[in-house]
Formats: sequence, structure tokens, C-alpha cells
Amino acid sequence: MVGSFRNQGSLSRRAMLRGLGILGASVLGVPFVLGTPGSAVGQGNLGALQPEEKVDATLRRLFGTRPIKDGSKVIKLDTPLIAENGALVPITIEVESPMTPGNYVKHIYIVSDKNRRPMNARFTLAPEMGVATVGTTIRLGETTDVRAIVEASDGILLMAKREVKVTVGGCGG
Repeated sequence: MVGSFRNQGSLSRRAMLRGLGILGASVLGVPFVLGTPGSAVGQGNLGALQPEEKVDATLRRLFGTRPIKDGSKVIKLDTPLIAENGALVPITIEVESPMTPGNYVKHIYIVSDKNRRPMNARFTLAPEMGVATVGTTIRLGETTDVRAIVEASDGILLMAKREVKVTVGGCGG
């Protein structure tokens, strides 16, 4: 009885696998027909030892010409003073905010001045969170200032910063 189903036009497993194999080989052959792919440039020039973007350029790219005010009274930036391992630097940011639909923290940015790409992270928050607190682990290549920049729902920017020393046994010095 099983054999009768095969004869009624149903596809056998072996035929299906053969067809998928031919299809896969033809898709893999498409780049050779269309030309060779170019080299990937998404990571930029990784061989350069200089930072790829200065912190001022990063801040200008992120916030344009909007002023960034001192927010050290409402932003608690918790980082170690000395990082034994620059590859794993814990950071916690707490912002005193009512977190209501009319007044809340919209974004929290972590920027480290001397990293090759200064912006480490961007968090998007919503009033439903109830508190404006984020925590993560960042990488620091050397001793640098770490900035927490808070963007409020009304567009106001506040910043707190703290120097983190990376020991010689870590990623830099």
C-alpha cells in the first residue's frame, strides 16, 4: 500500500534531497556568473593604531550641535576606578527620572573617549520601565574617560563622566 502512494505523483525523499542539492549548487554558482565579490570594508581600517573617530566627532554625529549639560547630580555612573581587565569593565548607570509618559529617559549612551570607536552602547528606554537603570560590560583599550550621556524625552542631553584606569595587565595602560 505504501508503494501505491509513491506512484501517484508524490515526491520521494531521495528525489527531494537531490533537487535541493542541485538548487544549492546553482545558488552557490551565482557569484561566479555575476562576477567576483569585492572585499569587505565594514570594519574600517583595523590595522591603524589611531582611533578611527575622535570623541568630538562621535558626539557631533550622535547629537549634532545640541548642548550637553552637566548631569552629575541626576546621573549615577558606577564604574571601577581601576580595571584589572580592560576587556571586561562593568558599568551601571542610574538616572533619577520620574519615568512618566510626559517626562522620561529616552536613551542612555556610553561613550569612552580613547576607544577606536568611542560609542560603546546605546540603550532605548520607555516610561513603562519605571526606573532608568542600565548595566553592561564594556571594553576599554586604555585608561580613558567614560561618559554616560542621557537623552530625555524632551530632547535635553545630560552627561556624567569618570576616568577608568586600565592596568598594564589589562588591555592597555
